[in-house]
Amino acid sequence: MAAPHHHSRRVTAAPGLSSPASLQPDEEGPFPSRSADAAPSRRYVLCEVVSEDPRCRQCIEDRAVGLAVRDAIGKVHGDYGLACCSISFTVKYLNAYTGTVLLRCRKDSYRLLCSALPFVRQLESRNLRYPCFLNTLHVGGTIRTCQKFLIQYNRRQLLMLLQNCTNEEERQCIQKSLLSCSLTEEQSQSGDEEDDDGTETD
Repeated sequence: MAAPHHHSRRVTAAPGLSSPASLQPDEEGPFPSRSADAAPSRRYVLCEVVSEDPRCRQCIEDRAVGLAVRDAIGKVHGDYGLACCSISFTVKYLNAYTGTVLLRCRKDSYRLLCSALPFVRQLESRNLRYPCFLNTLHVGGTIRTCQKFLIQYNRRQLLMLLQNCTNEEERQCIQKSLLSCSLTEEQSQSGDEEDDDGTETD
């Protein structure tokens, strides 16, 4: 008995439509694809806490600053903006004496973060609230570029801070804090440094 003969049929794409074989590997849909192994690009926002109340220094801590920034993002950009900015967002460095704060976020959401910072109006800690605002100093693609900027900025600020000291102990603490501050302390441990692509603002 002869085996049944199977007829092969060639499938052709309808006019105006591309067949699957014609799609190129590097073509992207509406959402850019990212390799699973590729680390997301980050931005580092260097800013300072400015307040007329010297007691505000006791509120300058990671948790208080982080909560204040997230609250401002939520008010300005809503839940969607907050969700976008919350990915990889963290307070990387903080100096209570100088009010210097380094924030980290993803590259694709740093504009949302920066636009919300002017809406930080207070810091809250231990049920105490002190009015303040965040002044953005520099935005860089690496911690190293922020460190370079901070060194020069601290030199300009040192004289002014020392003039406002009330005693010798506070004077020595500020000098030590300014001269020893380094944003790159965590870098060697966390591997959080990446190549800068030139995004910097003063």
